[in-house]
Amino acid sequence: MNQSDPTLVPRDGSKYVTAEGTRAVKGGLRPHARSSVPDIDRKPPWLRIALPSGAGYDKVRGIVHGHGLHTVCAESKCPNIAECWGRGTATLMLMGEVCTRACRFCSVSTGNPHGWLDPKEPSHVAEAVALMGLKYVVLTSVDRDDLADGGAAHYAACIRAIHARTPAVAVEALTPDFAGDLAAVANVLDAGLVTYAQNLETVVRLTRQVRDPRAGYAQTLRVLEFAKRHAPDTLAKSSLMLGWARPMSKSSRPSMTCAPRRSILSPWGNTCVRRQTTCRWRVS
Repeated sequence: MNQSDPTLVPRDGSKYVTAEGTRAVKGGLRPHARSSVPDIDRKPPWLRIALPSGAGYDKVRGIVHGHGLHTVCAESKCPNIAECWGRGTATLMLMGEVCTRACRFCSVSTGNPHGWLDPKEPSHVAEAVALMGLKYVVLTSVDRDDLADGGAAHYAACIRAIHARTPAVAVEALTPDFAGDLAAVANVLDAGLVTYAQNLETVVRLTRQVRDPRAGYAQTLRVLEFAKRHAPDTLAKSSLMLGWARPMSKSSRPSMTCAPRRSILSPWGNTCVRRQTTCRWRVS
């Protein structure tokens, strides 16, 4: 499928075949019955966004497409893509456009790549980072449960390629949980990161409703705890999504218990950055 031709892009929820031959479901899940119901009123000005355009946006789009890369900005249908790409930055999504998991909140396509990886991706990622002129790059990836190590070796190769091409660039990695394989986590950490991220996504009570069954609240905590022990000088963080269609008065309120020293709660409010120890979350 030629993704540059909009007439060939499949509709969400439909089955399609990627350029690499992977059969997948576009958007990960079938649309809800209410997805096709049009809005009754116009969206307020603060909720509307302008169509992506401008020299900065076009440059980033050209670099991404020209190197055969994917971004979480595009694959997850992020509404802020025009703003970020317009500033000359993007979050690169490694290991293809198809995830082996199907979390309910995510718009990334779901399927089984059967071990496919692009051997040129590490060099293409490094070249793209250099062309964008980034000083700090954020990498993420799809889950790849079809690979023995979850794709950790490939992820690490991309990080090392960036350091080899642009040694001054700082790298942050938002990784899969690698099915709890701590050796895989160590492989990525050892490639050289300033920040390691693994998202809890939601409170423990809602985890089974929100995340793929192969993910887990406790498993993510174990990964974060190990990451902090294995690489104590690397910042570690996790994020929670708020507003799962429940009144705040009835929702569970996550509380965080951290060691008293050198703990940083980011100004965004949903990210805990640990310098020495790992945060413990509990639901009241």
